[in-house]
Amino acid sequence: MSSSDIQRPALFGGLASSILLAAYFVILTLVSGWAFALEQFSGFWYFIVPLTLGFGIQVGLFVRLRDLVGAARRSGVMVATSGTTSTAAMISCCAHYLANAAPVLGATGLVAFAAQFQTELFWVGLLFNAAGVVFVGTKLMKATREHAQCTS
Repeated sequence: MSSSDIQRPALFGGLASSILLAAYFVILTLVSGWAFALEQFSGFWYFIVPLTLGFGIQVGLFVRLRDLVGAARRSGVMVATSGTTSTAAMISCCAHYLANAAPVLGATGLVAFAAQFQTELFWVGLLFNAAGVVFVGTKLMKATREHAQCTS
């Protein structure tokens, strides 16, 4: 495996992690301001950093898999599901501050649920993240073995 085989997936994985983290800060800043976003990050960084890194790893693995075997639809669905779950878990930490606008949106119950189960939602996000890494990683290992057999 050459360094170019690793560079492209690593670039996409890093970009995906950066975009997810940027979305976290943008949404929290729009909801409650920059100081609040920084406060929440400092209070929950030990959940947020692994969520963003795990998502980036999944994207990197998926890019490598796609490069190796072409379109990999099922793996892409898993990456999308895990990314959505990670984002939802990260955003849940500020959901209770949406309570002021929630009656207008008709979402008071959802906001209360997210605020009450904030830590649990982080754990669910991490679980989906780990499952996504294992799923895509397994597919990549299988494709790598098959590719090696075809080229030898």
